[in-house]
Amino acid sequence: MTIRPILDPCCGSRMFWFDRQDGRAVFGDIRQEAHSLQDRSSPGGSRQLVIAPDVLLDFRALPYGDASFHLVVFDPPHLVQNGRSGWLAKKYGKLGADWRDDLRAGFAECFRVLRPNGTLIFKWNEHEVRVSEILALTDQKPLFGNRCGKTAKSHWIVFMKPEATA
Repeated sequence: MTIRPILDPCCGSRMFWFDRQDGRAVFGDIRQEAHSLQDRSSPGGSRQLVIAPDVLLDFRALPYGDASFHLVVFDPPHLVQNGRSGWLAKKYGKLGADWRDDLRAGFAECFRVLRPNGTLIFKWNEHEVRVSEILALTDQKPLFGNRCGKTAKSHWIVFMKPEATA
């Protein structure tokens, strides 16, 4: 089996992908579901939210060998307090009570499956938890990042996995 060079282990509805069927990426998620969301700007007043990963997986225990991917896109759920039935939770997913341990394990797994000198793109929204609290959950140091969004609460942060040391 040929493995694709990119892993997105929390793909959700693949919102930020230019090509949501990009053949270079493995799209994974713990959820597989569809919802009709009210949206006044859409025809008929609603739109479909479809989460259909290539592979059902848990970002805390990825089913891939060490150094399998050139690029990992890690966009985990960022909501802790929002209810499970709200549209934000449906769209982005929700973290559990042990979210710090979950994200710590997620970072470790993403770096484990990343090749040396590979790139990890991390996306986080500070709606409920500051990015500084999240970056404290990994010993890897970011290279650079960018804030965006209407309130500048979304962060895109780039890491590069160091070369293995002998």
